[in-house]
Amino acid sequence: MNRIKLELEKKGLTQTWLAEKLGKSYNMVNSYAQNRRQPSIEQLFKIAFLLNVEAKDLLEDNNRILN
Repeated sequence: MNRIKLELEKKGLTQTWLAEKLGKSYNMVNSYAQNRRQPSIEQLFKIAFLLNVEAKDLLEDNNRILN
């Protein structure tokens, strides 16, 4: 699970903006944001760079999900 959608909302950015910056389709970025699909490690680091956050901050804590 990832927190891409949350970070975009916190920064007032859109999925369309992120898609353009990544060179990906809106549908692909929307799949990331809705957790239907997870980005590769490389894409995760690119997203983190674009959002000015640490890559680890885009990941959900498994312990929180399981509890």
